[in-house]
Amino acid sequence: MSTVPNVTGLVCLACVGVYLFKRVFGKKNPPYPPGPPGWPLIGNVLDMPHIRPWLTFAEWGKKYGDISHIEVLGQHIVVVNSVKIAMEMMDNKSTIYSERPILPVAGELIGWKNVMTLLPYGDRLRQHRKYFHSVIGTRAAMGIYNQVEEVETRRFLKRVFATPDQLQAHVRHTAGAVILRISHGYEAKKNNDPFIDLADRALYQWSVVTAPGAFLADVLPFLIKVPEWFPGAGFKHLARECKDTLEEMVSAPYKFVLGQMAAGIAPESFTSNLLGGSAGRLSVEDEHDVKWSAATLYAGASDTTVATINSFFLAMTLFPDVQKKAQAEIDAVVGPDHLPSFADQDSLPYIGALVKEALRWHATIPTGFPHCVSKDDVHDGYYIPKGSMVVPNIWFMLNDPERYANPSQFNPDRFLANDGREPETEPRTICFGFGRRICPGIHLAEASVWLSAAMSLAVFDISKAVENGIEITPEVDPLSGTISHPKPFKCSIKPRSSKAVALIEQDAQY
Repeated sequence: MSTVPNVTGLVCLACVGVYLFKRVFGKKNPPYPPGPPGWPLIGNVLDMPHIRPWLTFAEWGKKYGDISHIEVLGQHIVVVNSVKIAMEMMDNKSTIYSERPILPVAGELIGWKNVMTLLPYGDRLRQHRKYFHSVIGTRAAMGIYNQVEEVETRRFLKRVFATPDQLQAHVRHTAGAVILRISHGYEAKKNNDPFIDLADRALYQWSVVTAPGAFLADVLPFLIKVPEWFPGAGFKHLARECKDTLEEMVSAPYKFVLGQMAAGIAPESFTSNLLGGSAGRLSVEDEHDVKWSAATLYAGASDTTVATINSFFLAMTLFPDVQKKAQAEIDAVVGPDHLPSFADQDSLPYIGALVKEALRWHATIPTGFPHCVSKDDVHDGYYIPKGSMVVPNIWFMLNDPERYANPSQFNPDRFLANDGREPETEPRTICFGFGRRICPGIHLAEASVWLSAAMSLAVFDISKAVENGIEITPEVDPLSGTISHPKPFKCSIKPRSSKAVALIEQDAQY
């Protein structure tokens, strides 16, 4: 028997081994999207912006392109600066781009995981969205709350007339009063209402704890298990305080509705409509869904509306020509003897365009809320691994000079077809989010802003404040946070005429 090795067989075996090795170990994914170079082990933890992150993300867009990537301690983050790419990902491939990130601090420790914004994609989310659609999902459905909005906005005019220097407090009170009436049938007190104050505290905390990079524990989840006395675990004390506030915000108005229904005096509201005649007989799961979907409406709609209405008053202060044009339309269509109402909405196209511009000019949620990818994807030749957070830079999309001419200018005409010129991109397709996570309260938000703008412009002249003979020009300087508000500013608000004063002083009754 020959002892000479079978060279051909060995070569073939080696070839098979190399082939299998390449199949098992040698498979290469496409590259990640480009982005700032990271460091060993910690990745891009030092590159993650905490102050006005949308500005940093916009710079990445200029440097790396419309889609960029960083990795923070193993968490892949993809930033999208393009409306087209955002729609391709989150609209066209919504089946895999509709998850939300798990936030160990805000979601798990505090409890915000139960609001619709953070619910994982699935049956519970669909149920919450179904609730929203049935009550406020269309302009027609919103019609039953028109009187609520008109009465509370009339009361807003009275407050502003009496103490115009407290504008921002009046805006917040009115937004809270409107949404509490719609969500829970609760009529707010004239001042220092406990439910409005509760929502204010909870929403301020939400904006802080859900901001990108708010806590190291969000990328190192094991930190939530360390004791509170452990160095660096001070966030657990904050989380406990926030949890108590959130639980009270969710439960207190819900208990109010149950009490009203038991007494047979509950007015129509989001919560009472969902409960119907079944209050007290719901399963624990169904009661949880009703309570938390109502809390989502109560919390989400109030703060975002506040930010947009404040930005409207800021814009009117800085752009008097826009204000005059809007007032001229109201005077011509409605006249001086009546306040505008929802019945006038279709007859006031410039006011409609002004509301669109208010939504565009100040991005209320400038970086949206991150989507998560539920399986590996390749987009435009780039590898997007399962679990990646996808952050749409909504601020840049609404300020992209290739999409909006002179984006820093407040110009409602950009949304009207004039002299054969096509209107610019409709901002509602951007500012309310994308895909299956689009905000379900679009109609409520637009209605609230429209009515506040139309009624305020009908009776008030808004201008720069003057102190010691010096005119004060407010800064356009949006604040950081998941929900961004304009930097506090001063302005002058005065009645346009004696007829305007008479309209302001009319009684407002439900």
